[in-house]
Amino acid sequence: MKTAASPQIILRLLLAAFACFLGISCAAPLLLRRILNIGNAVGMGLSLLLLLYTVFFAPVNAFVRFLWTKTAGKALLALLAAFVAVCFVLFLVINFCMIRAAHTPPAPDATVVVLGCKVYGSRPSIMLESRLKAALRYLEEHPDAPCILSGGQGPDEGISEAECMYQWLCNAGISPERLYKEAASTSTRENLLFSAKIIEEEGLSPNLAIVTNEFHAYRASLIAGKLSLSDASIPAATPAWLFPTYYLREMFGVMYEWVF
Repeated sequence: MKTAASPQIILRLLLAAFACFLGISCAAPLLLRRILNIGNAVGMGLSLLLLLYTVFFAPVNAFVRFLWTKTAGKALLALLAAFVAVCFVLFLVINFCMIRAAHTPPAPDATVVVLGCKVYGSRPSIMLESRLKAALRYLEEHPDAPCILSGGQGPDEGISEAECMYQWLCNAGISPERLYKEAASTSTRENLLFSAKIIEEEGLSPNLAIVTNEFHAYRASLIAGKLSLSDASIPAATPAWLFPTYYLREMFGVMYEWVF
């Protein structure tokens, strides 16, 4: 006679499945492209903790019940529960802000600003190419829009990110006269600050249409606001296998911008 699986077994299986998914998703960029940042480091760490919990499910739960019998243990568990609740609320708020920022349409006279990303030799990375494809669609639909390509050259890059973007868009049929290269920046803040100087020097529209990946649109908007720049978003789609890593990293980036 078959018996139904207990709720505890189902919970353990669900937790193990989620832990494996999270671990594989965050390990893939490291294994395939040697990408390691706070996003996939935290993701792999959480995955390991969840897997350990599923393995030692019974003793961990017994220890929690033991703590609940002690005053200090109750206080510790209450603090842990409060921490988890705060993290969950932050997760919801940041996600709401990210979604709203990614769906804020540009003004009709916007100046396009493409934020740079990793270049391999003289080729755009997957993330940068996704931004270039989004910029190309917008520039083809708005033939009068000027475009600033913002990104300097890292020590392991053959050319500047701005030059890489310039070559890619020119090869895609965009007129060079519409493109302005900003090749000195090394961060999102500098991307926007130095692009604002080009806008002032060239007499371009101060309304920005920032091209970046959808998860990054909100933080870029926060930085633009601190620089007193009017902005909107042209979101680029992030490949699914890279999304968890960069999404988790962006959570920390947003909280940093909130604090500093």
